[in-house]
Amino acid sequence: MTKTQQAPRDAADLPPLPWARPAKKVQVRQPLSREAIVDAALALVDKEGLDALSMRRVAQELGTGAASLYAHVANKEELLALLFDRVSGEVLPAAPDPERWQEQIKEFCRDSRRAMLAHRDMARIALGQIPVGPSAIMVLEGMLGILRAGGLSDRAAAYGADVIGNYVSACILEESHGRGDSHSSVEGEGEGEGGDEGGDEGAERDQMEAYFASLPPERFPHLVALAGTLMAGDADERFDFGLDVVVAGLAAHAGRD
Repeated sequence: MTKTQQAPRDAADLPPLPWARPAKKVQVRQPLSREAIVDAALALVDKEGLDALSMRRVAQELGTGAASLYAHVANKEELLALLFDRVSGEVLPAAPDPERWQEQIKEFCRDSRRAMLAHRDMARIALGQIPVGPSAIMVLEGMLGILRAGGLSDRAAAYGADVIGNYVSACILEESHGRGDSHSSVEGEGEGEGGDEGGDEGAERDQMEAYFASLPPERFPHLVALAGTLMAGDADERFDFGLDVVVAGLAAHAGRD
């Protein structure tokens, strides 16, 4: 080979050999971590519901064995707490404003409802959890700050934060049950609104209204009179009404010891 016929420096410059087998694509597994486990678990719950969640199933989703998960997550109970904390961190209360504290609480509750409804069965997880994760305690700290800025006593703020959390979770759980599928959003972007599920829910309301109206009025005068009202209103309207009641009750404690 002469000086003017130098060999290519990069093998990529050469055409592939016609008799060579193509290189196999090797899938590199991402390192297992607590964050990756929570990601996989949340995706699984969103898709198939809480009943499908198990350490073994999450391991399958990650392409590993269940035993490898226990180096990062102690058990399913801890995994549920991590899921709750992950979703809790999606919405944080605003900085306390004494002039707007009631509306701040309501805004936070509405945002929390939207975030939880975006994740299937999250209300079932939330009702059994104590907010001790890093995100959940930031939420609790923010709520307590708003309540105390509104002039609530330490007792009213502490108990009130608990009542608010339970109210939001309970409303979401009931709303999800009423749809027959908790994987739905507030704005009707899920399976429970505007489709077959929503139609079933409307039919069920009509049946209940008709049943109440058919009761003997001499024995059930109030149920008969309010048959239509008992079944009226969408989830947003009912949630906001209850929120008004809760916040007004807390406001009545402002300035008390």
